[in-house]
Amino acid sequence: MFEARFQTFDDRSEKGASAPRLAALRAELKRRGLDGFVVPRADRYQNEYVPPCAERLAWLTGFTGSAGLAIVLADRAVIFVDGRYLVQVRDEVDASSFTVEHLVDHPPAQWIEENLPAGSKLGYSPWLHTVDGAERLAKACEAAKATLVAAADNPIDTGWTNRPAPPKGAVVLHDLRYAGETATDKLTRVRSEIEKAKADSLIVSDPQSVSWLFNIRGQDVPHTPVVLASAIVPKDGRPSVYVDGRKLDNEVRHRLEELADVRAIDEFERDLAALGKAQRAARLDPGICPEAVAKLIADNGGKVLRGGDPIVPMKAIKNEAEIAGAKAAQLRDGVAVTRFLAWFDGEAPQGRLTEIDAVEALESFRRDTGVLKDVSFPTIAGAGPDGAIVHYRVSRSSNRRIASGELFLVDSGGQYEDGTTDITRTLAVGIPTADMRRNFTLVLKGHIAIARAVFPDGTSGAQLDPLARQFLWREGLDFDHGTGHGVGSYLSVHEGPARISKLGNVALKRGMILSNEPGYYRTDAYGIRIENLILVTEAKPVAGAEKPLNAFETLTLAPIDARLIEPALLTVEEIAWLDAYHARVREEIAPLLDAKVREWLIAATAPLAA
Repeated sequence: MFEARFQTFDDRSEKGASAPRLAALRAELKRRGLDGFVVPRADRYQNEYVPPCAERLAWLTGFTGSAGLAIVLADRAVIFVDGRYLVQVRDEVDASSFTVEHLVDHPPAQWIEENLPAGSKLGYSPWLHTVDGAERLAKACEAAKATLVAAADNPIDTGWTNRPAPPKGAVVLHDLRYAGETATDKLTRVRSEIEKAKADSLIVSDPQSVSWLFNIRGQDVPHTPVVLASAIVPKDGRPSVYVDGRKLDNEVRHRLEELADVRAIDEFERDLAALGKAQRAARLDPGICPEAVAKLIADNGGKVLRGGDPIVPMKAIKNEAEIAGAKAAQLRDGVAVTRFLAWFDGEAPQGRLTEIDAVEALESFRRDTGVLKDVSFPTIAGAGPDGAIVHYRVSRSSNRRIASGELFLVDSGGQYEDGTTDITRTLAVGIPTADMRRNFTLVLKGHIAIARAVFPDGTSGAQLDPLARQFLWREGLDFDHGTGHGVGSYLSVHEGPARISKLGNVALKRGMILSNEPGYYRTDAYGIRIENLILVTEAKPVAGAEKPLNAFETLTLAPIDARLIEPALLTVEEIAWLDAYHARVREEIAPLLDAKVREWLIAATAPLAA
């Protein structure tokens, strides 16, 4: 009945091949006089989703998650992942070849200090590590009385036969009705920031920033419509954009050349060196820019000015057109998700559905909108114990039948030209246990606390994060991921600089769109997560307020499973919020549904207070 076009279910991990590949890498390192090598999950643009030709960590280790790093020494190898992937990594990686470490609790730099033998030479690729990241590695090596050595080319590539070719996705223009601001006006704003920084130019290494700045989108990496490109924006004069020219048709090339010099990717290094030789001061973001870029400038006599990419906060604060587009996308997506939820509610109790069936159905309902460009990430669809794997991705070998008495967690999103969506719902299949209902309600209370928050201008995500955890904390529970991340405008579903997490130190500003997604995960039993997207807005006036106040407007529109709620655990105010949210879902979504699904929605959003 359904099929998936934007995601596959093949078993991507090549766990069984890691031992010989590890042996071949060690032989190559020995030939080069290196005692070890650092293998990040990264491409030269520091993307979250990387093209297949850059999946070196997956090729070597079998680990297919979106964040991780391995260190290979002559006598041992270790892979680092964060809390989202601790279950997945043990399924995908050969334990006899790699030990597993927590990326946050015991980071690579600390491991290097503790384990790298004195006198060792640890290799790395300067294109695959940020300036800050490379410095952390160098300091760790120094503490271990070892040396960090830059590799001219990546030793993994010498043994990677049948390596995929670089992507050649077509570049398209992002229409002004969605962008809301011309590229010319954006460049004017950026040049003002370059002037303030007393720099001669800005190095734009992040494809998200390049795509936003020049109002272009691409098809180079899965699920994120960025163009793999870099740019140099001078304080005065024409910018240069470095992109594979085969991706540009005549119209796109003409429009880009009205704004900038369009140059081949391999000219980027030459022009960076030329900046250095001209003793120019170049601004770059050390947290996202590859170290190779800074070295090319500094080693040739230029001055590197460190500072945040000024495009990142500009991009994060959506303009009126982007906000209107986000709301239109959320409404459209909400209809698709509601249709899925009604379908699931009818099919799941029969005991025939699998996780893949659910993923295919949900994608199909989104495709029925007629304007879906892609899913915004591979759908997370975990039944029972699979739901406890935070970033679970179903494969044909792991595909599980959805059974009565289980919880089903589905986290998904769509890419539309007017907006990017991300929503998680946890669904009861059959009758949930009291334990499930209690913990779901604790998560819901945290979700509502974020949604109802009123906070002074300048408040950071780290300051709000405890609001989502407080009810779990009281019961000795927690979740090992952030409460929320920024979301792009037909760009990355995970966008900086703001987030709601223990590490979210950036102030939340009006116009930012973030997720609100607390959860709870009981290993080998079930997972719970409730996620809506929220917009930072001006709060309603408060008598006597001495500071400007902000609040959140919930954008996502789809019912929350009331069968999992224990009303006795909710306050009157929390019930009022939920009932008001469900009333809004009914009002906006119901007119766009057929009669059968509309009837289901009305029942699913019945007031709790009644």
